[in-house]
Amino acid sequence: MIDTALTTRPLTARFGVEIQGVDLRDVSAGHGFDAIRAAFEQHSALLFRDQTFEPEHHLALAKLFGPIEDRKADERKPGEAFEIPQVSNRTEDGSVSAEMDLHTLNLKANQLWHTDGTFLPAPALANIITARVVTSSGGETELAGTRAAWADMPESLKTRARDALIWHRYSHSRARISEELAKLPMFHKWPDQQWRALWRNPVTGEDAVYVASHAFKVEGLPEAEGAQLIDELIAFCTRPEYVYTHEWRVGDVLIWDERATLHRGRPWPYAEERTLSSICVTATASDGLSAMRPQA
Repeated sequence: MIDTALTTRPLTARFGVEIQGVDLRDVSAGHGFDAIRAAFEQHSALLFRDQTFEPEHHLALAKLFGPIEDRKADERKPGEAFEIPQVSNRTEDGSVSAEMDLHTLNLKANQLWHTDGTFLPAPALANIITARVVTSSGGETELAGTRAAWADMPESLKTRARDALIWHRYSHSRARISEELAKLPMFHKWPDQQWRALWRNPVTGEDAVYVASHAFKVEGLPEAEGAQLIDELIAFCTRPEYVYTHEWRVGDVLIWDERATLHRGRPWPYAEERTLSSICVTATASDGLSAMRPQA
């Protein structure tokens, strides 16, 4: 049963809620989604436990939020179907990739605080992610609420960030883990992207810091000064009081607002499989995207 008055439990004092008593298989545009979308706008992160969430349910829910992000559209043959991306150390032959393999190093790059798709011409609005295989320990996902952080940020730092334009590049975050990893073609598909450092939610009118490990320079600032501002913004937004640590259970579905959160994975025993299914939804003009582009 889905009611507009959702039953919720706070994930932290500052952002995020667990929504209880909802079977996501029952959600549709005319049944329950409006309440979920409203909660998404208000709380930035939504957790649903104990879901039976098959790929068809995953895809259907994502489409309610908006266009599906498809980073491999240029790689598929005509007529080949979209496959839900897997965040996994399991390889095509069924084995688990070694800790220092490039495949695993790419997963380790996700342990840097980041926002999905800031390097794309149209970045992500949301990530809808569910656990398929969890490890005996570790492997948590951490979220940091950048809206709450902005509200608390000292004016001295706000002044430097308020009108900042930040450049993003996919290979930049990968180079922080491995120069060899950063050279792979998959990290050079898109030209550098420039976004404002604050994303205003058009529904609530609130600002949130918009930054990522993919950020490599600030327009108009010397390289070192720009890097320092990026580092300071990430450091402030990821203070413990703004962070939620999620310990995965199979059947969990976690949805977060990419406009108002940073996230990262945590280490796990790399000899064990860890598999999450993840669909990103692309932001559109109605999500505030147009205002994020620098004025020509």
